Amino acid sequence: MYSIAIDGPAGAGKSTIAKEIAKRLGFIYVDTGAMYRAMGLCFLRKGIDGHDRETIADLCPSIRVDLSYDGEGRQQVILNGENVTPFIRQEEVGQMASVTSAIPEVRAALLDLQRNMALTSDIIMDGRDIGTHVLPDATLKIYLTASPGVRARRRYDELCEKGIPCDLNRIEEDIIKRDQQDMTREIAPLKQAEDAILLDSSDMSIQEVVSAILEEFEKIR
Repeated sequence: MYSIAIDGPAGAGKSTIAKEIAKRLGFIYVDTGAMYRAMGLCFLRKGIDGHDRETIADLCPSIRVDLSYDGEGRQQVILNGENVTPFIRQEEVGQMASVTSAIPEVRAALLDLQRNMALTSDIIMDGRDIGTHVLPDATLKIYLTASPGVRARRRYDELCEKGIPCDLNRIEEDIIKRDQQDMTREIAPLKQAEDAILLDSSDMSIQEVVSAILEEFEKIR
């Protein structure tokens, strides 16, 4: 089985790139960020403080996150039997996911599911710690990044296209804050794996990034 791990900060375009590569290669795309966002959504709905580790740890065993795919191959995120795909991209959900993903019980709840997928299928998986922690033996590891300003503009355009009210400056502030949280957390912090290939997409189009990754994959396939 082949596995491609794409790590990087918020708004770097990991999901967009990974989805396109999955289509090109016929791999299964696993959006681990969406899984953590589903957990974050659950905590928000219950009114739990993201820093209340004890309450969150106690709740984790009762939360189930599954991935399914619709007739057109689009990933759907299921939280305790409910399709929450339309709700998990809100900024407050992303902030909650960034904070709570540092809690060991949250990570443990999702880790087995993620690793088992790699044992049974050719996959491409993106997140913060795929190459360093989830799939340390991945066939190919990519660290995808871009400047905070570029990432904020991309997220702003994405939200505007969906009709979601947003503020560009606030988005950039949130992205910088999330970078700090992700890179300094105790459990599996965001960092480039030693054997990962660094790609800065600030001045690259989606297709240019996709082509670059496919070229690297063909070298080792």
